Amino acid sequence: MERPSTAGNPKQSHDEELYIQQAVVFIEDAIQYRSINHRVDAGSLRLYRWYYSRICQWGLGLNIALVLLLAFVERPSSLSVSSDPRYRSDPWQPPCGLTEGIELLCLLIFALDFAVKSYLIGWEELRKSKWLIGYTVVISVSFIDWVLSVSMVCDEKLRVRRLLRPFFLLQNSSLMKKTLKCIKRTLPEIASVILLLALHLCLFTMIGMLLFAKTENGEWELHFRSLTNSFTSLLVLLTTANNPDVMIPAYSVNRAYSIFFIAFSVIGTYCLMNLLTAIIYNQFKGFLLMSVQTSIIRRRLGIRAAFQVLKVGLCPKGRSTSCYSSPVLQRLQVIFAHYYLSVLGNAVALANVMCICTVLVLNSEKSTEERDNYSLEIMNLCFILYYLFEMCVKIFALGWKGYLSYRNNIFDGILTVLLLITILITYRLPFPHWDDPSSRSAVSLWEMIRLVNLLIVFRFLRIIPDIKLMALVASTLLDLVKNLRAFAGILVVSSSNTPQDKYCALSAVSVHHRHNITSNFSVECGTYEQLNYWPNNFDDFAAAIILLYDVMIVNNWQAFMDAYSRYTTEWSKIYFVSWWLVSSVMWVNLFVALILENFIYKWDRSCSCSVTDVEKIRYETSVQLMFR
Repeated sequence: MERPSTAGNPKQSHDEELYIQQAVVFIEDAIQYRSINHRVDAGSLRLYRWYYSRICQWGLGLNIALVLLLAFVERPSSLSVSSDPRYRSDPWQPPCGLTEGIELLCLLIFALDFAVKSYLIGWEELRKSKWLIGYTVVISVSFIDWVLSVSMVCDEKLRVRRLLRPFFLLQNSSLMKKTLKCIKRTLPEIASVILLLALHLCLFTMIGMLLFAKTENGEWELHFRSLTNSFTSLLVLLTTANNPDVMIPAYSVNRAYSIFFIAFSVIGTYCLMNLLTAIIYNQFKGFLLMSVQTSIIRRRLGIRAAFQVLKVGLCPKGRSTSCYSSPVLQRLQVIFAHYYLSVLGNAVALANVMCICTVLVLNSEKSTEERDNYSLEIMNLCFILYYLFEMCVKIFALGWKGYLSYRNNIFDGILTVLLLITILITYRLPFPHWDDPSSRSAVSLWEMIRLVNLLIVFRFLRIIPDIKLMALVASTLLDLVKNLRAFAGILVVSSSNTPQDKYCALSAVSVHHRHNITSNFSVECGTYEQLNYWPNNFDDFAAAIILLYDVMIVNNWQAFMDAYSRYTTEWSKIYFVSWWLVSSVMWVNLFVALILENFIYKWDRSCSCSVTDVEKIRYETSVQLMFR
């Protein structure tokens, strides 16, 4: 049926244009799993599409990154070469008003972002959104604290707005919000296992204090001298950070003492900790499926709304596709677009890597002057010319848009161009007198050869998409990198409020310790001082981030906890244990759950698929994509 003409009816034409715009926005909402509860008049739709455009969202993300990065520049500044208080020079401190001016600009952008969001969704939806209400509170408190800071000439003791900055990151990420909901949902089950762990620790602490009463084997003096010392030693043993050091004094006297430590590790580390991982994964998987259902409902609502506004009979025009008119060119297009061309390219890339390996083995015992650089570069140039030929014929067969629609082609093309530029522009064409010092450029010949060889080896990764299992693992890793942003964001939120002013005591101690070292003063083995861990401190934001990362890895984390408990107070152990629970126990286990869920889904989907089908999986509606 033909659509009725609207040439003589401007109002009807305007209405049809509005319907088309509404349908486009609803389809975009369905694709991005956004809610359709927003204004749909012409002006609001233009504002809505502008707000969710790539440039606007990138700008908002840059603003969030900027306000979070201010912590590295604000007092105490992290702008010093070393974080070791023994060798660190005085860092550059920004003048009052510099970081405050940047922060004011960021806060104004956040206020504009809130105003646009609240206008687009309306008052009724705004009242239902707890995140937007929290957004209002955080912006208001930040403005008030900013005014107080400026009025005190940047000499305030506490910056409340700095504690609230991570909220901007959470509020702007739907994945982080869902992850937080997942953590909230998992907390009751986690609490039950943590209670079991606490009971396990307390029970073995009591048994250890009774078993290793003041004896001659040194176990009591080193690890079970008091209740807090015993509890801390076993807590660290739960993370295997002090194994087998913690049992050596008793084990050296009687090997039967090892039963106590082995029983503790088997029950705590291998049973309860893995049970915690299983619980977190189970809850994460259930929440993921619920999130998928919500996303599917949003997509269906968006598509249905688009069809509803198009029920007047609008029909999109078809696209015309171009093709070569010459039969010869059409035949060449079919040949160069064939899958076997990629197979041949992979074989040539493999031959290139094997040639490089052969030359490296033959030249391994030769000095730089004795190596046959000319022959190697001639060989590489021949391979690079074939790579250039392969890239050109693929562009001829697929067209620019078709060529760039494949990420492996982009990867392949960029490296080919880099190789060609490195060979032809930096060193012109190869000739026999390259080894002559007068003919060398600013970069030495051997450094250039190494760069070319590295690029060629790196280019060999193009083979990954053509091997089914390898493509599956690689796509899983890429998805992990994409989804890691939410987990990394939550970790940044947790670590952003580091106690820089509270634990600066180690800075004052460092001078005294350096004097003791010069005076042949001995320190206990395995301590913070003996291990020279002085660069790991809370003196500035960057150093605090590194220290918390070291604690999350749990290797020798007892050294940090012991040092801060000695130089400050025993209560500082609570801070380190809390960070260990948040980062190493909860965050890492959530990350493991993400790996399992992602890989299992892709494995189940690809068991009966070809290599091409595996490549298509990322274009389909997957559980991981909907969650993201």
